[in-house]
Amino acid sequence: MAITAYRGADIFDGQVRRSGHALLVDEGRVWKILPQTDVPGGVELVDLPGGLLAPGFIDVQVNGGGGVLLNDQPTVAGIRAICEAHARFGSTALMPTVITDRPETTFAAIEAVGAAMAEGVAGCIGIHVEGPFLSTARKGAHDPALIRTMSDDDLARFVATTVRPMILTVATESVTPQQISVLAANGITVSIGHSDATFEDAKRAFDAGARGVTHLFNAMSQLGHRSPGLVGAALQTDDIWCGIIADGYHVHPAAIDVALRAKRGQGTMMAITDAMPTVGVDEGVFELNGRTVRRSNGRLTLDDGTLAGSDLTMIGAVQYLVGTIGVPLEEALRMASLYPATFLGLQGERGALTEGLRADMVWMDTALNLRGVWIGGRKLPRAGQEDA
Repeated sequence: MAITAYRGADIFDGQVRRSGHALLVDEGRVWKILPQTDVPGGVELVDLPGGLLAPGFIDVQVNGGGGVLLNDQPTVAGIRAICEAHARFGSTALMPTVITDRPETTFAAIEAVGAAMAEGVAGCIGIHVEGPFLSTARKGAHDPALIRTMSDDDLARFVATTVRPMILTVATESVTPQQISVLAANGITVSIGHSDATFEDAKRAFDAGARGVTHLFNAMSQLGHRSPGLVGAALQTDDIWCGIIADGYHVHPAAIDVALRAKRGQGTMMAITDAMPTVGVDEGVFELNGRTVRRSNGRLTLDDGTLAGSDLTMIGAVQYLVGTIGVPLEEALRMASLYPATFLGLQGERGALTEGLRADMVWMDTALNLRGVWIGGRKLPRAGQEDA
């Protein structure tokens, strides 16, 4: 493939924003960022009328999209449909997420993700297993009948899996520190979530090797002045990564702001969607473990009002962080790309537009509307709701 130079838009490489420069892509990877006046002859020129070119988004928690729920379609075809739906909204890489279910469904999803990665399904970079080792007291929309503690056989089966990156969300009530240590030693990223953990429980889990907290504030023990809970432990521990659902429904904007202030300068706060099948389709009703979930004004709930994932996209999360929370655009973009790449250990491959990394890119106008998406240097035919 010939070298292609993208010019006309500002370029944010993950750290620095540049004007008057061009991004050069060779064989699907970033070659150089040069002043436009230094672009060599003989390259293909792509003129972008203003706006900003930035690293593609990386979403570490995606239950579904394009009308597909991973639990219901744990196949390569299902994963491809989910990835294609989210790519339209800037997610050039994501972790398909299987929620609490029977073991045969969980491991079918793991196997399918491994096959999708082997086949090169664009955007599929690993799997997130959320449950069943959770707390019924903080079950959220997870089926309590399927929640259980981790057995020795369960531990051995997860250790034997080969799909990496793998995130495993567990509760301290259902998984011991010793089990967390074994999981972490075998390359599984353990995240604490759907847990009523005490502050001390959470710190023991972190000391054992847990590295993250799943959808901070939601379905977990809260920060109290005498009982800091899982939220307090996450915010107080410097090297713990936190996903946040910035959709205006899951977390109050003031709480997001407080969390960002607590974690300021650490690069450990990540934008996530926790998205469901409704992303990218008109249909607003689906089934979750035999229960009906409905979409209303962008909010997904069970019949009892319990939030059941989100209808959020990553470009929507960036827009909310900037427009509602007041996060500087460059930091919001890092929350959507560089930080999740680093959390997954993929910062040498994704999450920035620097020499040698994949040319996974999004192009936004000045109003932060998505105008174009590229995966590995290949432009997608559609982005957002309009033709790019």
